[in-house]
Amino acid sequence: MTLKVLSALDTSKTQYYHFKAIVIAGMGLFTDAYDLFCIPPLMRLIGRIYYGDDNASKAVSTMLFLALLGTVIGQLVFGRLGDLIGRRRVYGLALMLMVLSSVGCGFSICTTKKCVLGSLGFFRFLLGVGIGGDYPLSATIMSEFANKRTRGAFIAAVFSMQGFGILVSSMVTMVVCKIFKESSATVSVDHTPPEADVAWRLILMLGSIPAALTYYWRMMMPETARYTALVERNVVQAAKDMEKVLDISMSQITEEFPLPPKPPQYSLLSKQFLHRHGRDLFSCSATWFLVDVVFYSSNLFQSLIYHSFIDHHGTKKLNAYDEAFQVAKLQAIVAICSTIPGYLVTVIFIDRIGRVKIQLLGFFFMSLVYFAIGIPFKFYWDKNTNMGFMFLYCLTFFFANFGPNTTTFIVPAELFPARFRSTCHGISGAVGKIGAIIGSLGFLWASRDEESGKPNATGMTITLMILGGVCVVGFVVTYFFTFETMGRSLEDNENEEDDDSGQFCFLRCLTDSGQRTHSSRSEQNIAA
Repeated sequence: MTLKVLSALDTSKTQYYHFKAIVIAGMGLFTDAYDLFCIPPLMRLIGRIYYGDDNASKAVSTMLFLALLGTVIGQLVFGRLGDLIGRRRVYGLALMLMVLSSVGCGFSICTTKKCVLGSLGFFRFLLGVGIGGDYPLSATIMSEFANKRTRGAFIAAVFSMQGFGILVSSMVTMVVCKIFKESSATVSVDHTPPEADVAWRLILMLGSIPAALTYYWRMMMPETARYTALVERNVVQAAKDMEKVLDISMSQITEEFPLPPKPPQYSLLSKQFLHRHGRDLFSCSATWFLVDVVFYSSNLFQSLIYHSFIDHHGTKKLNAYDEAFQVAKLQAIVAICSTIPGYLVTVIFIDRIGRVKIQLLGFFFMSLVYFAIGIPFKFYWDKNTNMGFMFLYCLTFFFANFGPNTTTFIVPAELFPARFRSTCHGISGAVGKIGAIIGSLGFLWASRDEESGKPNATGMTITLMILGGVCVVGFVVTYFFTFETMGRSLEDNENEEDDDSGQFCFLRCLTDSGQRTHSSRSEQNIAA
């Protein structure tokens, strides 16, 4: 039996509320990217203030690790809470935690190195928890409000707010550094003025404003109809909520015989759950893990590019403001040329060619790029970090975002029953962020020269080849295990109490592995 209110959601036209939901949900991802990508230029300022000429790479790694660790915890905790007590009830909490933590980062206590970095690390961890909580909630809420025809584009649009967060972060950093530089009479290559300690704090706190502005609208959002009807079993309330926000008449969505309360047939991670959804949870978690290993290893490239295009191999020294400005400028260029276009191309094509094909395409071309950099790295790229290298660097971001970095965010929000949807998205994302820790820290330190602290040619070659291999593994896992969700109703996941459900799972494995180009209509025929 298909509820009228859910059928109406699946077939509804694109309306103003859909775009409003994209902005409201996307602000969390915007804040995520802002706070993550403002750290590289800001650590240049912090390094000059508290470390002088000493290497601050350990402090950078620590800040990144704490934020990612918090994200892992946030995805697991908030993902589970989203299924247990409702998406809406914890959605505002995640956003408020991000806002307060961003402000807390700027108000890091004291002015001594240990005290400032300890306080900053604490608030970065809390910020990570809030960001982690926002991932499963934003994806789930957007998927449950959207119609099945454009659902992928809506979720991708929410995720694409990360690209604009990167761009705004870089622009704010450049503007603040320029203002502080012009207003300072004592800044020089060898001297960083005390007011620079205010500059980096201001940049961090400004990142909380967009998220804070959307807090009211998050709290005014109704609970999703799918959660209210399928988890809380309150069909009447679901219809009332949807009438308020979508252009749907109450007479169209009122049930003649509302469903009576019906308890779940099995629990999370039970034997029956794993039998029905274990394959999907494995594919979502594994592909997210693999792409984050690769995506967050971009730090390997950044150090080379910074040395080439900013430090000029030591031939030109910059003051603290100019150095942070140039790092932010480089990030803005990459965002405009590759990151944002990758997101936008995904929004356009995700509901035309499907999630699986885009994910396969992304992993395939990312592997080619890594091999193109890794094979000749020791003999060419190590000494020739030119525009060709910059082009390949940008390609990795384009095909990550027009590929698995976006699709791994979308698919977990579409594959699982409503009572497990947020939790399974959180589990998949948490596994992915463990991959991010390995990619950003493990490979970074494995490829460094112990004496100079800079990338070692032999270590970089091996690391890049491994990353190319990781992309190949991601391609294989996607091909054999990832199920296409384009055009499917989310309620197809609810048809699990039938006696032939086990047979359905078996048939889906066979058809999915053998035929990757099935249309969504043929997949629904199999389910029937």
